[in-house]
Amino acid sequence: MELQLPNITTKRLLLRLATQEDISAILKFYTENKTYLTPFSPPWSDNFFTREYWQNQLENNYLEFINDISLRLFIFPKNKQEIIIGLINFTNFVRRAAQYCNVGYGLAEAEQGKGYMTEALQAGVHYVFQELNMHRIMANYMPHNQRSGNVLKRLGFVVEGYARDYLFINGKWQDHILTSITNPNWQTNP
Repeated sequence: MELQLPNITTKRLLLRLATQEDISAILKFYTENKTYLTPFSPPWSDNFFTREYWQNQLENNYLEFINDISLRLFIFPKNKQEIIIGLINFTNFVRRAAQYCNVGYGLAEAEQGKGYMTEALQAGVHYVFQELNMHRIMANYMPHNQRSGNVLKRLGFVVEGYARDYLFINGKWQDHILTSITNPNWQTNP
């Protein structure tokens, strides 16, 4: 059975792995949103804003997906598929007795408040549960990022705890609220 690359569509959005043809759109997204995303992001690598970095990164994203390590999706408006408005990264796949992963996401500043992240994340979670048969997805957010907390709550993520100095974000260790959602249709041998 050949592994199909995800092409996830919603009413307004398309979620997929980026290709080399998308590098200009990726660079435009990150350049335009660098100031907005920095307070919520790990440190940017030195060459993050270069074509070379993304040529390698996209190849790694593809290899990680086919090797069941991660799924890194970019969000495109269905009616303007040449632009990127956000991303959702399902990472740290753990199989065997665990069957879980983490999810992180970001949305362009200009696209906030339109319901795009709820719509995209709902479709992404559905794909990871149905197609990849993951049992549990964990998402963590900084306590002051209530907008992110609200998205997760709307989608059924449940708060499980509080982690002090959990991730190195925007130049310092930040506390995070830990949440997760589980797959009610998980199957032992899909």
